[in-house]
Amino acid sequence: MNISPKELKQLQDANQEVFILDVREDSEYQVCNLGGVRIGMNELDQKVSLIPKTGKVVVHCHHGMRSQRAIEYLTRVHGFSNLINLSGGIDAWAREVDPKMPKY
Repeated sequence: MNISPKELKQLQDANQEVFILDVREDSEYQVCNLGGVRIGMNELDQKVSLIPKTGKVVVHCHHGMRSQRAIEYLTRVHGFSNLINLSGGIDAWAREVDPKMPKY
């Protein structure tokens, strides 16, 4: 399942409970982020307990490819069924929602 940056912004503006999972590297997170929890791809197994198994969990990366791989992995290996990919990642968020966000 995917969600667009504008749809995510609407959920946040409506105070909907959304858990944000950023699967980028720490150096990328330091440049710009949407808040939430950062767990790099190579840390998923060690930190899987930090990810809720209920409610909406929006997973993102820079362009949306790593996050899609993370979702596939977490679904297959850890049984998650509540993960949503942010289409276009943080790059699309910067274009569509927050043009002032730093780019890298």
